[in-house]
Amino acid sequence: MLKRADELNFFWAYNKEELSKDKHLVLLDNVQFIYELALAQLELQSLGVNFEITNGLREFKLLESKDEEELRRKLAYFKYVNGQPTDYFQIIQKNRTRSVNQYLTHWIYPYKGKFHPQMIRALLNIIGLEKGDTVLDPFIGSGTTAVEAQLLGINCIGIDVSPLCVLQSKVKTESIDVLPQIREWKEEIIKRIKPSLFNLEGKTIDDAINLIPDEEVKNFYRMAKLVAISDNARRGREFSNAFLKNLEVMISSISDYVDIIKELNLKLGRIHIKTGDSRALSLNNESIDGIVTSPPYSIALDYVSNDAHALKELGYDLTLIREKFVGVRGKGQARIDLYNDDMKNSLKEMFRILKPQKYAVIVIGNAIYMGHEIKTVEFIIDYANKIGFNLVKNIDKIIFGLYNVMQKENILIFQKRG
Repeated sequence: MLKRADELNFFWAYNKEELSKDKHLVLLDNVQFIYELALAQLELQSLGVNFEITNGLREFKLLESKDEEELRRKLAYFKYVNGQPTDYFQIIQKNRTRSVNQYLTHWIYPYKGKFHPQMIRALLNIIGLEKGDTVLDPFIGSGTTAVEAQLLGINCIGIDVSPLCVLQSKVKTESIDVLPQIREWKEEIIKRIKPSLFNLEGKTIDDAINLIPDEEVKNFYRMAKLVAISDNARRGREFSNAFLKNLEVMISSISDYVDIIKELNLKLGRIHIKTGDSRALSLNNESIDGIVTSPPYSIALDYVSNDAHALKELGYDLTLIREKFVGVRGKGQARIDLYNDDMKNSLKEMFRILKPQKYAVIVIGNAIYMGHEIKTVEFIIDYANKIGFNLVKNIDKIIFGLYNVMQKENILIFQKRG
Protein backbone atom coordinates (compact mmCIF):
# COMPACT_ATOMS: atom_id res chain seq x y z
CA MET A 1 0.00 0.00 0.00
CA LEU A 2 2.76 2.46 0.89
CA LYS A 3 5.26 3.63 -1.72
CA ARG A 4 8.84 4.26 -0.77
CA ALA A 5 10.13 7.81 -0.57
CA ASP A 6 13.37 6.91 -2.34
CA GLU A 7 11.38 5.72 -5.35
CA LEU A 8 9.15 8.76 -5.74
CA ASN A 9 10.81 11.51 -3.67
CA PHE A 10 7.45 12.27 -2.08
CA PHE A 11 4.62 10.43 -0.39
CA TRP A 12 1.63 9.72 -2.55
CA ALA A 13 -0.62 10.76 0.33
CA TYR A 14 0.94 14.21 0.07
CA ASN A 15 -0.20 15.04 -3.48
CA LYS A 16 -1.12 18.72 -3.40
CA GLU A 17 -3.27 19.01 -6.51
CA GLU A 18 -5.13 22.21 -7.27
CA LEU A 19 -8.74 22.09 -6.10
CA SER A 20 -11.83 24.10 -6.79
CA LYS A 21 -13.42 25.65 -3.73
CA ASP A 22 -16.69 23.86 -4.23
CA LYS A 23 -18.31 22.21 -1.23
CA HIS A 24 -15.95 19.23 -1.19
CA LEU A 25 -14.20 17.06 1.35
CA VAL A 26 -11.30 15.24 -0.31
CA LEU A 27 -9.89 12.03 1.16
CA LEU A 28 -6.16 11.54 1.62
CA ASP A 29 -4.77 9.40 -1.20
CA ASN A 30 -3.55 6.70 1.19
CA VAL A 31 -7.11 5.89 2.30
CA GLN A 32 -7.47 2.47 0.69
CA PHE A 33 -9.55 0.15 2.83
CA ILE A 34 -13.21 -0.29 3.70
CA TYR A 35 -12.60 0.24 7.42
CA GLU A 36 -10.91 3.59 6.67
CA LEU A 37 -13.88 4.73 4.63
CA ALA A 38 -16.19 3.62 7.46
CA LEU A 39 -14.16 5.60 10.00
CA ALA A 40 -14.08 8.63 7.69
CA GLN A 41 -17.88 8.62 7.52
CA LEU A 42 -18.24 8.10 11.28
CA GLU A 43 -15.86 11.00 11.82
CA LEU A 44 -18.03 13.30 9.72
CA GLN A 45 -21.20 12.13 11.43
CA SER A 46 -19.70 12.69 14.88
CA LEU A 47 -18.82 16.26 13.89
CA GLY A 48 -22.37 16.97 12.72
CA VAL A 49 -21.72 16.95 8.97
CA ASN A 50 -24.41 16.25 6.38
CA PHE A 51 -22.71 14.82 3.27
CA GLU A 52 -22.95 12.57 0.24
CA ILE A 53 -20.17 10.50 -1.34
CA THR A 54 -19.11 11.43 -4.90
CA ASN A 55 -16.29 10.82 -7.40
CA GLY A 56 -15.91 7.07 -6.91
CA LEU A 57 -15.67 7.23 -3.10
CA ARG A 58 -12.77 9.73 -3.24
CA GLU A 59 -14.71 12.89 -2.46
CA PHE A 60 -17.57 13.80 -0.14
CA LYS A 61 -19.93 16.60 -1.06
CA LEU A 62 -20.42 18.82 1.97
CA LEU A 63 -24.14 19.53 2.25
CA GLU A 64 -24.23 21.07 5.70
CA SER A 65 -21.74 21.64 8.52
CA LYS A 66 -21.92 23.52 11.78
CA ASP A 67 -18.25 24.55 11.71
CA GLU A 68 -15.94 24.08 8.71
CA GLU A 69 -12.96 25.40 10.65
CA GLU A 70 -13.49 22.62 13.21
CA LEU A 71 -13.44 20.09 10.38
CA ARG A 72 -10.11 21.41 9.10
CA ARG A 73 -8.69 21.27 12.60
CA LYS A 74 -9.85 17.78 13.55
CA LEU A 75 -10.38 15.47 10.57
CA ALA A 76 -8.01 12.52 10.12
CA TYR A 77 -8.97 10.99 6.76
CA PHE A 78 -9.37 14.15 4.69
CA LYS A 79 -6.73 16.43 3.21
CA TYR A 80 -8.94 19.29 2.00
CA VAL A 81 -12.12 20.96 3.19
CA ASN A 82 -13.42 23.29 0.48
CA GLY A 83 -9.95 23.71 -1.00
CA GLN A 84 -8.27 24.39 2.35
CA PRO A 85 -5.78 21.85 3.77
CA THR A 86 -6.66 20.11 7.01
CA ASP A 87 -4.32 20.30 9.99
CA TYR A 88 -3.70 16.58 9.67
CA PHE A 89 -2.63 16.89 6.02
CA GLN A 90 -0.09 19.51 7.07
CA ILE A 91 1.05 17.50 10.10
CA ILE A 92 1.91 14.40 8.04
CA GLN A 93 4.24 16.46 5.86
CA LYS A 94 6.56 16.50 8.87
CA ASN A 95 7.96 13.05 8.23
CA ARG A 96 11.57 11.87 8.27
CA THR A 97 10.77 8.23 7.44
CA ARG A 98 9.70 6.14 4.47
CA SER A 99 6.33 5.30 5.99
CA VAL A 100 3.41 7.69 5.62
CA ASN A 101 2.23 6.78 9.13
CA GLN A 102 5.45 7.51 11.01
CA TYR A 103 5.42 11.31 10.97
CA LEU A 104 6.72 13.51 13.79
CA THR A 105 7.82 11.29 16.70
CA HIS A 106 5.66 8.26 15.87
CA TRP A 107 8.60 6.41 14.27
CA ILE A 108 10.87 6.45 17.31
CA TYR A 109 11.67 2.87 18.33
CA PRO A 110 10.51 -0.13 16.24
CA TYR A 111 7.79 -1.38 18.56
CA LYS A 112 5.73 -4.28 17.18
CA GLY A 113 1.96 -4.00 17.00
CA LYS A 114 1.80 -0.21 16.78
CA PHE A 115 -1.49 1.60 16.31
CA HIS A 116 -2.20 3.31 13.00
CA PRO A 117 -2.03 6.98 14.14
CA GLN A 118 -4.55 8.20 11.55
CA MET A 119 -7.06 5.69 12.89
CA ILE A 120 -6.50 6.89 16.46
CA ARG A 121 -7.05 10.53 15.53
CA ALA A 122 -10.33 9.54 13.85
CA LEU A 123 -11.45 7.46 16.85
CA LEU A 124 -10.79 10.33 19.26
CA ASN A 125 -13.13 12.41 17.09
CA ILE A 126 -15.71 9.64 16.69
CA ILE A 127 -16.18 9.17 20.44
CA GLY A 128 -16.71 12.90 20.85
CA LEU A 129 -13.64 13.95 22.82
CA GLU A 130 -13.03 17.70 22.93
CA LYS A 131 -10.11 19.90 23.95
CA GLY A 132 -9.57 19.56 27.67
CA ASP A 133 -11.23 16.14 27.93
CA THR A 134 -9.14 13.23 29.18
CA VAL A 135 -8.60 9.98 27.30
CA LEU A 136 -7.04 6.91 28.91
CA ASP A 137 -4.94 4.28 27.19
CA PRO A 138 -4.24 1.60 29.84
CA PHE A 139 -1.95 -0.26 27.38
CA ILE A 140 -0.09 2.78 26.06
CA GLY A 141 2.47 0.68 24.16
CA SER A 142 4.39 2.89 21.73
CA GLY A 143 2.48 6.02 22.73
CA THR A 144 0.37 6.56 19.60
CA THR A 145 -2.78 7.51 21.54
CA ALA A 146 -0.77 10.02 23.58
CA VAL A 147 0.76 11.73 20.54
CA GLU A 148 -2.54 12.00 18.66
CA ALA A 149 -4.42 13.23 21.74
CA GLN A 150 -1.69 15.79 22.36
CA LEU A 151 -2.02 17.12 18.80
CA LEU A 152 -5.81 17.47 19.17
CA GLY A 153 -5.59 19.27 22.51
CA ILE A 154 -7.01 16.29 24.40
CA ASN A 155 -5.43 15.34 27.73
CA CYS A 156 -4.14 11.78 27.90
CA ILE A 157 -3.21 9.39 30.67
CA GLY A 158 -1.05 6.58 29.35
CA ILE A 159 -0.32 3.55 31.49
CA ASP A 160 1.79 0.48 30.82
CA VAL A 161 3.45 -2.24 32.85
CA SER A 162 6.43 -2.18 30.46
CA PRO A 163 9.18 0.33 31.34
CA LEU A 164 10.18 0.36 27.66
CA CYS A 165 6.67 1.47 26.65
CA VAL A 166 6.60 4.15 29.34
CA LEU A 167 9.99 5.49 28.26
CA GLN A 168 9.24 5.70 24.53
CA SER A 169 5.82 7.25 25.14
CA LYS A 170 7.36 9.90 27.39
CA VAL A 171 10.08 10.70 24.85
CA LYS A 172 7.59 11.05 21.99
CA THR A 173 5.42 13.54 23.89
CA GLU A 174 7.78 15.31 26.32
CA SER A 175 10.91 16.01 24.25
CA ILE A 176 9.26 18.98 22.52
CA ASP A 177 9.48 20.82 25.85
CA VAL A 178 13.26 20.45 26.12
CA LEU A 179 14.52 20.70 22.54
CA PRO A 180 17.12 23.45 23.32
CA GLN A 181 18.54 21.37 26.19
CA ILE A 182 18.65 18.27 23.97
CA ARG A 183 20.71 20.22 21.43
CA GLU A 184 23.00 21.55 24.18
CA TRP A 185 23.92 18.01 25.26
CA LYS A 186 24.39 16.66 21.75
CA GLU A 187 28.11 17.42 21.43
CA GLU A 188 28.91 15.97 24.86
CA ILE A 189 27.05 12.75 24.05
CA ILE A 190 28.65 12.38 20.61
CA LYS A 191 32.10 12.64 22.19
CA ARG A 192 31.43 9.31 23.89
CA ILE A 193 30.58 7.64 20.59
CA LYS A 194 33.42 8.92 18.41
CA PRO A 195 36.98 7.46 18.46
CA SER A 196 39.19 7.76 21.53
CA LEU A 197 40.92 10.93 20.21
CA PHE A 198 37.75 12.80 21.23
CA ASN A 199 37.26 10.84 24.44
CA LEU A 200 40.49 11.20 26.33
CA GLU A 201 38.88 10.55 29.72
CA GLY A 202 37.66 7.11 28.62
CA LYS A 203 34.10 7.90 29.66
CA THR A 204 31.20 5.98 28.14
CA ILE A 205 27.95 7.24 26.67
CA ASP A 206 26.20 6.06 29.84
CA ASP A 207 28.51 8.25 31.92
CA ALA A 208 27.50 11.26 29.85
CA ILE A 209 23.77 10.44 29.91
CA ASN A 210 23.84 9.99 33.70
CA LEU A 211 25.28 13.50 34.07
CA ILE A 212 22.21 15.08 32.45
CA PRO A 213 20.19 16.75 35.24
CA ASP A 214 16.90 17.12 33.35
CA GLU A 215 14.94 13.84 33.34
CA GLU A 216 13.21 14.56 30.00
CA VAL A 217 16.55 15.22 28.28
CA LYS A 218 18.06 12.15 29.91
CA ASN A 219 15.13 10.04 28.68
CA PHE A 220 15.63 11.33 25.15
CA TYR A 221 19.25 10.14 25.06
CA ARG A 222 18.39 6.86 26.75
CA MET A 223 15.85 6.31 23.99
CA ALA A 224 18.36 7.24 21.29
CA LYS A 225 20.69 4.59 22.66
CA LEU A 226 17.89 1.98 22.70
CA VAL A 227 17.01 2.74 19.06
CA ALA A 228 20.65 2.13 18.11
CA ILE A 229 20.76 -1.07 20.18
CA SER A 230 17.62 -2.23 18.37
CA ASP A 231 19.18 -1.48 14.99
CA ASN A 232 22.21 -3.52 16.02
CA ALA A 233 20.16 -6.44 17.40
CA ARG A 234 17.53 -6.59 14.65
CA ARG A 235 19.42 -5.40 11.58
CA GLY A 236 23.07 -6.01 12.41
CA ARG A 237 23.96 -2.34 12.06
CA GLU A 238 27.11 -1.10 13.77
CA PHE A 239 26.09 0.60 17.03
CA SER A 240 28.03 3.86 16.73
CA ASN A 241 26.88 4.57 13.19
CA ALA A 242 23.30 3.67 14.06
CA PHE A 243 23.37 5.92 17.13
CA LEU A 244 24.72 8.95 15.27
CA LYS A 245 22.31 8.54 12.37
CA ASN A 246 19.23 7.98 14.53
CA LEU A 247 20.16 10.81 16.88
CA GLU A 248 20.13 13.29 13.99
CA VAL A 249 16.73 12.06 12.80
CA MET A 250 15.28 12.07 16.31
CA ILE A 251 16.35 15.67 16.92
CA SER A 252 15.00 16.67 13.51
CA SER A 253 11.69 14.97 14.26
CA ILE A 254 11.36 16.77 17.60
CA SER A 255 12.16 20.02 15.80
CA ASP A 256 9.46 19.24 13.22
CA TYR A 257 6.98 18.73 16.06
CA VAL A 258 7.88 22.10 17.57
CA ASP A 259 7.56 23.75 14.16
CA ILE A 260 4.13 22.33 13.36
CA ILE A 261 2.82 23.44 16.77
CA LYS A 262 3.80 27.01 15.86
CA GLU A 263 2.67 26.82 12.23
CA LEU A 264 -0.81 25.56 13.11
CA ASN A 265 -1.06 27.36 16.46
CA LEU A 266 -1.87 24.07 18.17
CA LYS A 267 -3.02 24.05 21.79
CA LEU A 268 -1.60 20.77 23.04
CA GLY A 269 -3.26 18.36 25.41
CA ARG A 270 -1.55 17.57 28.72
CA ILE A 271 0.08 14.15 28.71
CA HIS A 272 0.78 12.00 31.76
CA ILE A 273 2.60 8.72 31.14
CA LYS A 274 3.26 6.39 34.03
CA THR A 275 4.09 2.83 34.93
CA GLY A 276 1.03 0.97 36.09
CA ASP A 277 -1.20 -2.06 35.77
CA SER A 278 -4.35 -2.11 33.64
CA ARG A 279 -5.79 -4.65 36.08
CA ALA A 280 -5.55 -2.24 39.03
CA LEU A 281 -5.68 1.37 37.82
CA SER A 282 -4.76 4.11 40.26
CA LEU A 283 -7.57 6.36 38.99
CA ASN A 284 -10.77 7.57 40.58
CA ASN A 285 -14.18 6.15 39.72
CA GLU A 286 -15.87 7.80 36.72
CA SER A 287 -12.97 10.21 36.16
CA ILE A 288 -12.18 9.54 32.47
CA ASP A 289 -13.99 10.96 29.39
CA GLY A 290 -12.98 8.22 26.97
CA ILE A 291 -10.77 5.18 26.45
CA VAL A 292 -8.85 4.23 23.31
CA THR A 293 -6.62 1.19 23.62
CA SER A 294 -5.40 -2.08 22.18
CA PRO A 295 -4.66 -4.87 24.67
CA PRO A 296 -1.40 -6.71 24.02
CA TYR A 297 -1.53 -9.65 21.61
CA SER A 298 0.54 -11.62 24.07
CA ILE A 299 -0.88 -14.97 23.02
CA ALA A 300 0.45 -14.32 19.52
CA LEU A 301 3.41 -12.07 20.29
CA ASP A 302 5.78 -12.40 23.23
CA TYR A 303 6.55 -8.77 24.04
CA VAL A 304 9.21 -9.68 26.61
CA SER A 305 11.24 -11.81 24.19
CA ASN A 306 10.69 -9.40 21.30
CA ASP A 307 12.17 -6.46 23.22
CA ALA A 308 14.58 -8.45 25.38
CA HIS A 309 17.62 -6.44 24.23
CA ALA A 310 15.99 -3.14 25.28
CA LEU A 311 14.62 -4.43 28.58
CA LYS A 312 18.02 -5.87 29.51
CA GLU A 313 19.66 -2.56 28.64
CA LEU A 314 17.21 -0.83 30.98
CA GLY A 315 18.38 -3.17 33.74
CA TYR A 316 15.41 -5.52 34.05
CA ASP A 317 15.45 -9.23 34.79
CA LEU A 318 13.38 -10.82 32.01
CA THR A 319 12.12 -13.65 34.19
CA LEU A 320 10.87 -11.29 36.89
CA ILE A 321 9.32 -8.75 34.55
CA ARG A 322 7.53 -11.48 32.60
CA GLU A 323 5.38 -12.18 35.65
CA LYS A 324 4.01 -8.62 35.49
CA PHE A 325 3.03 -8.63 31.81
CA VAL A 326 -0.46 -9.44 30.55
CA GLY A 327 -0.74 -12.70 28.64
CA VAL A 328 2.85 -13.92 28.53
CA ARG A 329 2.64 -16.18 31.56
CA GLY A 330 1.99 -19.90 31.33
CA LYS A 331 1.85 -22.33 28.41
CA GLY A 332 -0.90 -24.00 26.44
CA GLN A 333 -4.44 -23.61 27.79
CA ALA A 334 -3.10 -22.10 31.02
CA ARG A 335 -1.69 -19.19 29.04
CA ILE A 336 -5.07 -18.54 27.43
CA ASP A 337 -6.87 -18.77 30.78
CA LEU A 338 -4.45 -16.34 32.41
CA TYR A 339 -4.84 -13.91 29.50
CA ASN A 340 -8.63 -14.05 29.77
CA ASP A 341 -8.47 -13.42 33.52
CA ASP A 342 -6.18 -10.45 32.93
CA MET A 343 -8.59 -9.05 30.33
CA LYS A 344 -11.58 -9.47 32.66
CA ASN A 345 -9.83 -7.46 35.35
CA SER A 346 -8.71 -4.84 32.84
CA LEU A 347 -12.24 -4.45 31.45
CA LYS A 348 -13.69 -4.09 34.94
CA GLU A 349 -11.19 -1.32 35.66
CA MET A 350 -12.00 0.46 32.39
CA PHE A 351 -15.69 0.34 33.29
CA ARG A 352 -15.03 1.65 36.79
CA ILE A 353 -13.04 4.73 35.79
CA LEU A 354 -15.10 5.70 32.71
CA LYS A 355 -17.85 8.28 33.08
CA PRO A 356 -21.44 7.09 32.37
CA GLN A 357 -22.54 7.21 28.74
CA LYS A 358 -18.93 7.68 27.60
CA TYR A 359 -17.11 5.43 25.13
CA ALA A 360 -14.33 2.86 25.26
CA VAL A 361 -12.66 1.80 22.01
CA ILE A 362 -10.84 -1.53 22.09
CA VAL A 363 -8.87 -2.70 19.06
CA ILE A 364 -8.37 -6.45 19.31
CA GLY A 365 -8.11 -9.49 17.08
CA ASN A 366 -8.34 -13.27 17.23
CA ALA A 367 -4.89 -14.85 17.26
CA ILE A 368 -3.74 -18.26 16.09
CA TYR A 369 -2.11 -20.15 18.97
CA MET A 370 -0.95 -23.76 18.83
CA GLY A 371 -2.80 -24.14 15.52
CA HIS A 372 -6.16 -22.92 16.84
CA GLU A 373 -7.95 -19.59 16.59
CA ILE A 374 -8.41 -17.98 20.00
CA LYS A 375 -11.78 -16.20 20.06
CA THR A 376 -10.58 -13.13 21.92
CA VAL A 377 -12.93 -10.72 20.12
CA GLU A 378 -16.01 -12.72 21.06
CA PHE A 379 -14.74 -13.08 24.62
CA ILE A 380 -14.21 -9.31 24.97
CA ILE A 381 -17.64 -8.47 23.56
CA ASP A 382 -19.41 -10.98 25.79
CA TYR A 383 -17.67 -9.97 29.01
CA ALA A 384 -17.92 -6.23 28.32
CA ASN A 385 -21.67 -6.63 27.88
CA LYS A 386 -21.96 -8.54 31.17
CA ILE A 387 -20.30 -5.78 33.19
CA GLY A 388 -22.30 -2.89 31.73
CA PHE A 389 -21.03 -1.92 28.29
CA ASN A 390 -23.11 -1.77 25.10
CA LEU A 391 -21.36 -2.57 21.83
CA VAL A 392 -22.32 0.24 19.44
CA LYS A 393 -19.90 -0.46 16.56
CA ASN A 394 -17.80 -3.42 15.42
CA ILE A 395 -15.57 -2.60 12.44
CA ASP A 396 -13.33 -5.16 10.73
CA LYS A 397 -9.76 -4.01 10.07
CA ILE A 398 -7.23 -5.85 7.92
CA ILE A 399 -3.82 -6.43 9.52
CA PHE A 400 -0.49 -6.21 7.71
CA GLY A 401 2.66 -7.71 9.15
CA LEU A 402 1.24 -10.41 11.45
CA TYR A 403 -0.17 -12.77 8.84
CA ASN A 404 1.24 -15.84 10.53
CA VAL A 405 -0.76 -15.27 13.69
CA MET A 406 -3.53 -12.81 12.79
CA GLN A 407 -5.43 -11.77 9.68
CA LYS A 408 -7.62 -8.98 10.99
CA GLU A 409 -8.52 -6.90 14.00
CA ASN A 410 -11.85 -5.59 15.18
CA ILE A 411 -12.41 -1.99 16.21
CA LEU A 412 -14.94 -2.37 19.03
CA ILE A 413 -16.68 0.79 20.22
CA PHE A 414 -18.47 0.33 23.54
CA GLN A 415 -20.65 2.77 25.46
CA LYS A 416 -20.92 2.58 29.23
CA ARG A 417 -24.48 2.11 30.38
CA GLY A 418 -25.86 4.27 33.13
